Amino acid sequence: MLSPQNIRSVKVEFSRGCWENTPMKVALSLRLLLALLISIFSARAEISATNEPWPGIFIHSETRTNPPTRLYVAEIDLTNPRLHLHVAPGGPDPDGDGKWETTLMEPTKIATRDKFDFVINGDFFDARSVKDAEGTNSGYRAGQWASTVGPAMTDGKTWSSCTNARPCFVVRTNRMVAIEMLTRPAADDSEVIGGNVILVQDGLAILHTNQVRHPRTVVGFDAAKKNLVVLVVDGRKPGIAVGMTYDELAAEMMRLGCRDALNLDGGGSSVMAVREPATDQMKILNEPTDGHERAVADVLGISADKP
Repeated sequence: MLSPQNIRSVKVEFSRGCWENTPMKVALSLRLLLALLISIFSARAEISATNEPWPGIFIHSETRTNPPTRLYVAEIDLTNPRLHLHVAPGGPDPDGDGKWETTLMEPTKIATRDKFDFVINGDFFDARSVKDAEGTNSGYRAGQWASTVGPAMTDGKTWSSCTNARPCFVVRTNRMVAIEMLTRPAADDSEVIGGNVILVQDGLAILHTNQVRHPRTVVGFDAAKKNLVVLVVDGRKPGIAVGMTYDELAAEMMRLGCRDALNLDGGGSSVMAVREPATDQMKILNEPTDGHERAVADVLGISADKP
């Protein structure tokens, strides 16, 4: 069990609307509370020691038994001037002004190309003539033409936009972070990557009716915007890792101290990798459902200035 001494901070807030005499709202609120309690008190078979591969990047993993869960948490010190957040596409734009914006590439290869020391998968994406599948049946291959579903910006250059606003993780030119609904990045944005649903907003969990568990990739930050939390959850492994629902993700991110949190692409795309200083090689920390990392349209990476 997680003892009270190990609980960093747990804060549950409900707007007045959640407690109106509406059965659905009450049921959703109770479900969120249950998810939070499960995340706090579920049995843990293993909690790894916190590792700091690069100054300001702290990583640990947890394995739980009720329900079977494996998660990987990275906490990034946003006040560290030696750490830099980047959004990077896969390969080059294959058709200029056409529909497709990039080509699929494995996250660790993007990280190697762009000299990132930490990387996760990014936005939801479409790939030409591909249907979603897992394992050896997965149709996602490096080099396939692709486009992100939401907006994307790299080093101040917009390379993807959308018609309907989507929630995005934003890094400003002044290094401040935000989660905003966008159709295209703003003039003072530097890095932008899209997600699909906001999980936590202004300290409040956003309730969702979808209760399906999947592998997940999530980003969030605390109220002071000094600590970035990255969560990758394994799933689709019966008896080992069942994944998380949106409500469970919200509860988990609140437990980790987040005031705001956003769900990025998940499923077979979910991956977290870090460069090992001793070998200078990228190491994948979780176990993607394909049995290996999936080629994706873009990533969120972190580069660390070397002494």
